[in-house]
Amino acid sequence: MSHLGPHSDSSSADGARSRAASQEEAAPNPRGRTDLPPVPVAVSPTEKFREFLITRGQRLTPERRITVEEVFADHEHFDVETLAERLAAKSDGRRVSRSSVYRHVAAMEEAGLIRKIARQDDRDLYEHSYGYPHHDHLICRETGELIEFRSPELDAILERVAAEHGFRVEGHRLEVYGLSREARKPRPRRHSKLDRV
Repeated sequence: MSHLGPHSDSSSADGARSRAASQEEAAPNPRGRTDLPPVPVAVSPTEKFREFLITRGQRLTPERRITVEEVFADHEHFDVETLAERLAAKSDGRRVSRSSVYRHVAAMEEAGLIRKIARQDDRDLYEHSYGYPHHDHLICRETGELIEFRSPELDAILERVAAEHGFRVEGHRLEVYGLSREARKPRPRRHSKLDRV
């Protein structure tokens, strides 16, 4: 068993480490922040995707491999358009067309590797569902910041409510919308020309 986090195959581990280091030095990413530890998995995301494709009579092409490796190189929320731009801009011969990226992301979602979590700037955001524990999200309406959290107490309440109704829980997704600490900070008032009169 291996731990994924950031997710990567050994061939892209160095690139993932340098991307993660540069992200830590940059300003906080409003698309999401995570402190969740990875969970042990039996196979890499690439191998899991290959196994899924075999069940569909398809194979893991070089383009599919590149896409899944890029998605799992670090644990960040992403949208398909930005991913497609990154893959189209590669200069190392590992380019993938925009239309292929959209198809690959749809297949990865169907395979259970990723899941759609929210819309931001008129784009669907995705996150890893393979290799990370179940969690929920706080989403700031003002800044778009996503905060991942786990709550055993909340999970217990949901299980209890489901049991009261004879319902067997297979999963849930909770998105709590509101205003983050940053969004609620007082802003300096802008003075207009009329204030000077």
